[in-house]
Amino acid sequence: MTQAQQSSSTAAGEADDLAYTVVINDEEQYSIWPSFRDVPAGWREVGVRGPKAECLAHIETVWTDMRPASLRRHMDGTA
Repeated sequence: MTQAQQSSSTAAGEADDLAYTVVINDEEQYSIWPSFRDVPAGWREVGVRGPKAECLAHIETVWTDMRPASLRRHMDGTA
């Protein structure tokens, strides 16, 4: 497999051998980030690290309301 094929298959969501960390921003939106890179400004780690599939499974479990936190507060009348 060529380097380009490896990159495109990883980009398509297939398994890779990187370790990831689950991150969250101030709006309580989740994402994953390669653990070898610095977490971007505005995001913080939640303490879950591992293979991509495990990190995504954690996010699926805990992120049950996709609305940003500010929108949830506004809609609930607690803004």
